[in-house]
Amino acid sequence: MYAVPLTDDAELRPLQPWQAAEFLAHMDRARTNVDPWIPWATFSTDLDSARATLQRYADRQATDSGELFGIWLDGTLVGGVMFVSFDAKGGKCEIGAWCEPAAQGRGLITAAVRRLLDHAFTVRGLHRAEWWNSTVNTRSRAVARKLGMHHDGTLREWCEFQGARQDYEVWSMLAHEWQKTK
Repeated sequence: MYAVPLTDDAELRPLQPWQAAEFLAHMDRARTNVDPWIPWATFSTDLDSARATLQRYADRQATDSGELFGIWLDGTLVGGVMFVSFDAKGGKCEIGAWCEPAAQGRGLITAAVRRLLDHAFTVRGLHRAEWWNSTVNTRSRAVARKLGMHHDGTLREWCEFQGARQDYEVWSMLAHEWQKTK
């Protein structure tokens, strides 16, 4: 996938290791928005660590087990979406997203996730896509709802963040449900 328009002023593109400087600048702007939800934001604090983060996803892409995409608004990287995991043989994937404050409230994450869902179901023939979010991440929950995902359940005290256990919701979309949304 190369540049895919999301709106008149935003597009979705692959995010790769050679873009580490741009990714780091974006992470510096997004860190307070992203750190509570995506652990790798904490670890992308200089050029080498930003490159390593992007390389991990490039390696996943090479093995067809994950992929990372950036969202550019007026030519500036402001967020992204990813196949956190991708299991073609098992017919399932997990999708995640993040953004900096400049990208909030524009529908960019929902539009980008819609593109990944369409790719997973229509191009790759997967059966199930998942979306996980902390119960306190109301923006993430809103994306799942807007896309018509099904709330499968809540994992109580599933992970620890900053010394406190958090509950996580699991949402899903099945291929036959996706076809009905088109």
